[in-house]
Amino acid sequence: MTEQMTAHGVRAMAATLLNKMGQWNRDAIERQLAHVDTNQVRRVYARGEYWDERVEMMQHWSDYLDRLRDGGTVLRPDFKAARATG
Repeated sequence: MTEQMTAHGVRAMAATLLNKMGQWNRDAIERQLAHVDTNQVRRVYARGEYWDERVEMMQHWSDYLDRLRDGGTVLRPDFKAARATG
């Protein structure tokens, strides 16, 4: 059976892994993964926040996904077991 992940699941997974890597400012991670701001003026100004770090982070993320695709170890957490014990 193939399980599909929602957009929120992908966002949560990326946020968790990027934070665990310990290389990136938490605010830069959140800005990169943030939902689109409905205020156009605020959205234009926010787009540039942490820009250089976000570009570097996304290149690192892309390289990480390439390594997984090319045979890296993919961790498959058992969330049902974690809920039962936690």
